[in-house]
Amino acid sequence: MPSSAAPVGFGRSLRRYIRRNPLIAIPGLLLAALALIAIFAPFLGTIDPTQLNPANRLKPPSAEHWFGTDMLGRDIYSRVIYGSRVSLIVGLSVAFFASVAGVVIGILSGFIRPLDAVIMRIMDGMMSIPSILLAIAIVALTRGSLQTVIVAIIIAEIPRTSRLVRSVVLTLREELYIDAAVVAGASKLRIAVRHILPNTIAPLSVQATYVCAAAMISESILSFIGAGLPPIIPSWGNIIADARTFWQLQPTMMMFPALFLSICVLSVNLLGDGLRDALDPRLVKEV
Repeated sequence: MPSSAAPVGFGRSLRRYIRRNPLIAIPGLLLAALALIAIFAPFLGTIDPTQLNPANRLKPPSAEHWFGTDMLGRDIYSRVIYGSRVSLIVGLSVAFFASVAGVVIGILSGFIRPLDAVIMRIMDGMMSIPSILLAIAIVALTRGSLQTVIVAIIIAEIPRTSRLVRSVVLTLREELYIDAAVVAGASKLRIAVRHILPNTIAPLSVQATYVCAAAMISESILSFIGAGLPPIIPSWGNIIADARTFWQLQPTMMMFPALFLSICVLSVNLLGDGLRDALDPRLVKEV
């Protein structure tokens, strides 16, 4: 009896959570589904996404090729499914490393006054250049690869996260418990780790979702203009770039990768909105 009641209780709790937090639950489920698709891509009826078959070029969707084929006869379904790996790896990697770097730079800038002016002027200089142009310049100096694209986008996104953390640190620095810690003889490192860092996690988590979405779009833009991943690597940006010449002949060639990219970015942005409302109750309006 307890074993049968457990799934019922879990299902009821899950439905209640979805009703109360739809902006977290629904986008989270969509992102989880995309992550599972990326992980289990070889077992979802796909073939080698780089396999050429010129005899089947520009075929419409069919039972054999669910999303059709491109101008080289490659299976678009397989390329779209494997392309989800690239977007998720880029988005999550950039969000994580940009957040870590932003925490370090933001705390140093906000907590150590002599460094503030120097660090922030550097960040202002980086933000004066559009992030996509900065990423293009970095990629142009090296060979196009997944690691290069990730590093380029991380460098372009660091100023956003560092300025956010700095603003939080400047506010926390004036709190009474910080003054009490200073009077008690706590070192700056201890204050930063025990009192400042935990209070930056909530706003930084929200910012990380927007950085993740921006990184996915930046990767697609770089691949679309030929400044990102090599064309042989299946990514949504590369697939859309290949389809721009043949979109009138085979519109589904562009439609499916664009649809997956839109769903992924929209889910991440909605998740960020849900986390913002959940972590900052002041933003939740009373009914």
